[in-house]
Amino acid sequence: MNNLTDNNWILSLGTFLPLLGALAIMFGTSKDDERTPKIIGILTAGLTLAVGIATLVLFDYDQAQNLQFFVDAEWIEVISSGYTIGLDGISLPLYFLSMAVTFLVMIYSWDNMPEAGNPKAFYSLMLILQTGMAGTFIAQDLILFFVFFEVVLLPMYFMIGVWGGADRKYASLKFFLYTMFGSAFMLVAFLALFFQTGAESFSFAWLYEMGAGIDRDVQIWIFAGMFLGFAVKVPMFPFHTWLPDAHTQAPTQGSVILAAILLKLGTYGFVRIALPMLPQGAQAWAPVIGILAVIGIIYGALGCLAQTDMKRLIAFSSVAHMGFVMLGISTLTTFGINAALFGMVAHGLITGMLFFVAGSIKHRYHTLEIKRLSGMLLQMPKMGWILGFAAMASLGLPGLAGFWGEFPAILSAYSPHPSLNEALFRTLMVIAAVGTVLAAAYLLWLYQRTAFGEPTEEFAGQSDAEHEAAGHDGHGVAHSLSSAANTDEHHDEIHDVQPTEWIAWTPFLIAIVVFGVYPQLMFKVLDPAVTELVKTISAGIPQ
Repeated sequence: MNNLTDNNWILSLGTFLPLLGALAIMFGTSKDDERTPKIIGILTAGLTLAVGIATLVLFDYDQAQNLQFFVDAEWIEVISSGYTIGLDGISLPLYFLSMAVTFLVMIYSWDNMPEAGNPKAFYSLMLILQTGMAGTFIAQDLILFFVFFEVVLLPMYFMIGVWGGADRKYASLKFFLYTMFGSAFMLVAFLALFFQTGAESFSFAWLYEMGAGIDRDVQIWIFAGMFLGFAVKVPMFPFHTWLPDAHTQAPTQGSVILAAILLKLGTYGFVRIALPMLPQGAQAWAPVIGILAVIGIIYGALGCLAQTDMKRLIAFSSVAHMGFVMLGISTLTTFGINAALFGMVAHGLITGMLFFVAGSIKHRYHTLEIKRLSGMLLQMPKMGWILGFAAMASLGLPGLAGFWGEFPAILSAYSPHPSLNEALFRTLMVIAAVGTVLAAAYLLWLYQRTAFGEPTEEFAGQSDAEHEAAGHDGHGVAHSLSSAANTDEHHDEIHDVQPTEWIAWTPFLIAIVVFGVYPQLMFKVLDPAVTELVKTISAGIPQ
């Protein structure tokens, strides 16, 4: 490895530290001990986040377009694949987001373990998942990227299959098969690219240089394989059908990580690998990506309006939001890709927050059926306001992070790359703008149904506030007895936000406001690297 004084060890430490924590939990704790795995898991995730913060501090923001903390060591010499890792302005926000989200999800899990229990297995899988996510964002070699990309698959499969809802087996199998289907085509595309460029190396730098020289027709076919692999992960319409099932059945922790990080592996793959390595393929596929992205925006929004389950509605909203990200990517412009990358982080924060709230509502009410939920602002005012805040951020309200993911992505379609059909993209821009109106419709409809009005008869008289009032009311005893008779014995759990929830959620809420008010904080990190990326793409497209 390179000189340790260059801090080149820090990425390896940040990526593999969770793996050590997972091993410590697996072999150092007993199955009956519920507390120790939680402590080790939270400590490991906390130390990993500390390494992430150190990475942020040591990163040279004036050179954000260059790879930093670069390591290029031998790995599998027989197939010319190296342990090549590095970080630039494109991957830094997502790399750090994966660490922060994992740590906050761990804290949330302290008081909100899924009903199936077994913290030992649960926390181990979460830490393995973190290694896969972080590794994907730092990999600079196609085989290394593929390994990390696939590592996340098994932990998420088990999280859904073991700790999920009633249809968890169906949802986990569907998630696994869809992703494996896409990955098979992606691997074939990687191998085809390797052999077409002269089979010297799987390193990104080599393939950026040599990929552009491949014949246009061959590029289009290789891009098709990558498109299938990444589009399933995003997921783009029409490959999205696994997502609502996975989200609805997954435990809260699985939903948050899936929304906040895992969906970004697909969009990141497009930006980091498919576009710069196959620029003519990207040019040919860009209109298809743009059209499918806009179909996804409208279809996702209409799908939301048809939902009766809160989690399923939020899942369909992800299909729409990722459509905006893919629209920005399809323009092949600096403006569009910047908007897409910002949108990835904003979506991670906002939709992660929505799934957190949905999970906490499920813990209290034991249902997420929208028609059974009402009057949350009366029963749990703080939770109700947080849900409202996250809904406003999700619909793209100016001043919150969601706006800077959606609005610039729509605007970028007005001036796509010169090699693309301007009229087509301007039409897509208008249709995408309609999607923002539909987003407001389904999110405000959800909020109105769940937070406003009086609590439903099923859950009436169950809040902390009403129990206190009953103590000072002459009819308190009778009221309590009647409500107990009419409601499930578990519904006395309805209470407002707990301390662990505040700790887990506050950073999300602050980040949504900070990036909404001062988006330049992220754009100035992204832009130099994106500018270099677009130069690479443009250089490979004949004028």
